[in-house]
Amino acid sequence: MKKLLKTNKFSKSGIAFIAFAILLASCVPQKKMLYLKDAEMAAANLSKEYVNERTVNYKIQPGDNLYIRALNVIDDRVAAAINGEVTNRSTYMSSDASIYLQSYNVDEQGCIELPLVGKVEVKNLTVDEAKSKLQSLFDKYLNQTTLIVKLSNFNITMLGEVTRPGMYKVYQSQINLFEAVSLAGNMTSFAKRDEVKIIRQTDNGSEIITVDMGQADILSSDYYYLKPNDIVYVEPMAAKQWGFTSFPYSTVIAIVTLAATLFNIFRK
Repeated sequence: MKKLLKTNKFSKSGIAFIAFAILLASCVPQKKMLYLKDAEMAAANLSKEYVNERTVNYKIQPGDNLYIRALNVIDDRVAAAINGEVTNRSTYMSSDASIYLQSYNVDEQGCIELPLVGKVEVKNLTVDEAKSKLQSLFDKYLNQTTLIVKLSNFNITMLGEVTRPGMYKVYQSQINLFEAVSLAGNMTSFAKRDEVKIIRQTDNGSEIITVDMGQADILSSDYYYLKPNDIVYVEPMAAKQWGFTSFPYSTVIAIVTLAATLFNIFRK
């Protein structure tokens, strides 16, 4: 009887130990889930300033779409031709699709074609530079006309260990990494914050940059601000394979319990 009780006690202890080991293996250390760590700043309990270039320096490339709207045009027909108004004003800018259809596509030569002024090269110009160039051309034909020029295809794609992966449209002139991550609902607990990859299109193809969002010096990085059509990929930790979201804990514990029970039966 004592031997049986001892065996039962050992079996229960074994099950508890295995369950605890599985639980421990699934835990992610808190320090790996933090952003903007700075050991020197934390030790001194001080604030620190990180300098970055907050300028909009994206250069227009073939395949981009420019939204161009002319204001204060005396002739409504000219205004409609420039603004691409093919429907009534109540449906103007009612959706992303309408903005795209009313935009001007930059062709392979880096040009757009506009009423009155014809083809205009805008490749490798910033949006502000393109606006100034177009404004000077329109001033030759129309008096007191103001142009609005925006990049209509500023998209950011978030992939990997974020809550809501997908492509997001950005309705502002610039966006930083943390703003992009917040659009996707923050990173998950299993995200490798020290190995976030940015995939960016260049003249020579695709460039992959790895940044560490866990360190505070990311704030002064050249890649802190994203560019249109950037892809941000957050890699998962190796511990995810033992994580609660994928590991069958209940099945493992049930198997261990069954094995212990059978062991006790055959021991009798």
